[in-house]
Parts: sequence; C-alpha cells; structure tokens
Amino acid sequence: MRRSLAVFIVLVALAAGCGDDEPSRETSDTTSLNAADLVTTDIADVDVEGEPGAQPTLTFEEAFGVEATATRVLHEGDGAAIAANSVVTFHFVLVNGRDGEVIQTSYGSDPAELVFEDSLMAGIYKGLDGVTAGSQILVAVAPGDGPGADPSTKVLENDTLIFFFDVLDVRVPLARAEGAAVAPVAGVPTVELGDDGAPTIAVPAVAPPTELIAQPLIVGDGPVVETGDSITVHYTGVIWDSGVVFDSSWESGSPATFDIGTGAVIPGWDEGLVGRTVGSQIVLVVPPAKGYPEGSPDGTIKGTDTIVFVIDILDTSR
Repeated sequence: MRRSLAVFIVLVALAAGCGDDEPSRETSDTTSLNAADLVTTDIADVDVEGEPGAQPTLTFEEAFGVEATATRVLHEGDGAAIAANSVVTFHFVLVNGRDGEVIQTSYGSDPAELVFEDSLMAGIYKGLDGVTAGSQILVAVAPGDGPGADPSTKVLENDTLIFFFDVLDVRVPLARAEGAAVAPVAGVPTVELGDDGAPTIAVPAVAPPTELIAQPLIVGDGPVVETGDSITVHYTGVIWDSGVVFDSSWESGSPATFDIGTGAVIPGWDEGLVGRTVGSQIVLVVPPAKGYPEGSPDGTIKGTDTIVFVIDILDTSR
C-alpha cells in the first residue's frame, strides 16, 4: 500500500539513466577517471541558455569538476524556503560534468517532487537547503557527495554532476491533524491522542460493521483531496477483533505518501479519503471486501478481518 514520494529515483541513487540508444563519448575506463584529468573550475563558469519554461542547455569546459559541492543562484524566488520535511516540486536537468551528456531531465513530462530530508543524495541535500520557491539554481555535486560509479548512467567515480533546478513550489506538510473537532459517534472506535498527536485506538466489544465507515474526528480547512492526488498522511491501523496495531507511520517516525483514488491503495482508503480536506483526521472502519479480502501479503491481516485506521491528512498534491 505504501509508495515513495520521490518521483525521480535519480535524485536519490541515480538508478534511472539514459537509454541504450543515447549517444555517449568513449572513455578508456568505465568505472573511474583520474582526478588529474578533470578541470577543477568554478560553477560560475557554467553557461545556462534557454527560453523560460523550456529545458535549458548547459555549456562548460570539459571535463568539469569541483572539489566541494557548490550552489549558484540564477534567479532568486520569493516563495517559501526549503527546509526539513518540505515537499518540493521542480523541473530539473542533470548533466555529467565530465562529458556534458544529459543523464536525465523532467522537461517534457510532469515536474518531479521530493520530500527534503537527509536521506537524499548528499549533494542534492546540500544544494537545495534553504532555496526558495520560484528560484532557478545550478548545483555542482562533488564526487564525494554523489552516487559513485554507476554503469547504468555511465557515471564514473570521480565525475562531478551538474543539476539545473527550477523550483516551482515548496510546501511544509502539517505535523498532525488540525481543525474543528467533531463529536464522537456511537459504535465507532474511539481515539485518544498522545502529546505528539499519535492515536491510540479503542475498538468497541461488538461485532464489526459490514459497510465502510469514514467518520471525521477533526475537519481541517486545507485543500480538498481529489482523485489522483498524492496525499501525505500519518496513520495507525488496528485489527477490529484483537485491537492489535498492524501498521503505524507514527511508530516508523515519518509520514507516508500514497496516490489516492487510483487503486494504488486498498478500496477503503480510496473511497473514504477522496473529498476530505487537509488537516482532517478520519476514522476508517474497513470491512474485508474493501480491505484485504485475500489477507495481507505478510499474513498479518486475515481475509476475514475488519480493520480500523485513524488517518491524519497532512498534505495533498496533484
């Protein structure tokens, strides 16, 4: 049910690279390049040309290399600054400083999106820290802050990577649900919140309902969740009959992100969360048919189990 927020894995591990038909220049060594062969230069020497909104062309003296990751602001935006846990939406071009080849670009498709956290590639984390929405920047990622050698992208051990980022939007998801409280409804599991907002769920000692229940406990005043959105949530799930917690983002320490309304999650989530607002907290009581009618893949949930979620909707994007 869980999916990664980062659309472009290249930003974390450079796992997705050029296709086999992409032109490339021959090198005598496919795993390393002597650092003495690199032109140690300055990010200011990279020229950027192109029309607004279109993929830019980066030109520079080859083989370009830097000893320390550097950022150059081409245009400074006046939006929110990127900070821990920000959701960043952007277009990018990634070029190899050794030979000028484009490794990957988001232009021609939807913008990329990532959560700004220290699990990102070190060079990306350093380069984007504090950058404001509306900015266009270059980041030269030094080899020590990059992914290392990667045959799938023809990146060598000592290569400097050059990113162009057009930062379109920066959002900071809520830490927990916030909004207008709704009175509890009889027969629905009750919820007690910890100081940090983590829920403890008490299931009533009665037979579970046979239909999906989606009961708000808090109604937020943020954007409405629409079909096809990517939502960021905190959640805890328990089994109705036992009250045992089978999954919790609160316990894992960070919110989770899912596509909603598209079949990427169980039907109970798709039906119960579309149309809700950011900031809301929802109790979902999910009968087997709208949960795991064949049981969960890890065997924790049986095909006959009704399951209960408490979900804080922290952010949505489309």
